[in-house]
Amino acid sequence: MRESTIEKKLVTATKAAGGIAPKFTSPGFDGMPDRLILLPNGRMGFVETKAPGKKPRPLQEARHNLLRRLGFKVYVIDGAEQIGSVLDEIGEESK
Repeated sequence: MRESTIEKKLVTATKAAGGIAPKFTSPGFDGMPDRLILLPNGRMGFVETKAPGKKPRPLQEARHNLLRRLGFKVYVIDGAEQIGSVLDEIGEESK
């Protein structure tokens, strides 16, 4: 499965969950995740999509780690079967 196919499935599933998944671009700050996931009740997370078996580049890993240190949820998915659990986790209430 291609990365673009996984990304399209992510967008569709996010819409079905009542949210939006805008493409995230950050000119001048390379390595940011592909999509910003915005779900009802102010829930958000970042998602990097990859082709099956592919891993983020070192710069992407550094950006993901920066976002995590700032308290944001960041996910890397390389299969459509991961989408549901990622959306569930992003949508969870903070404990």
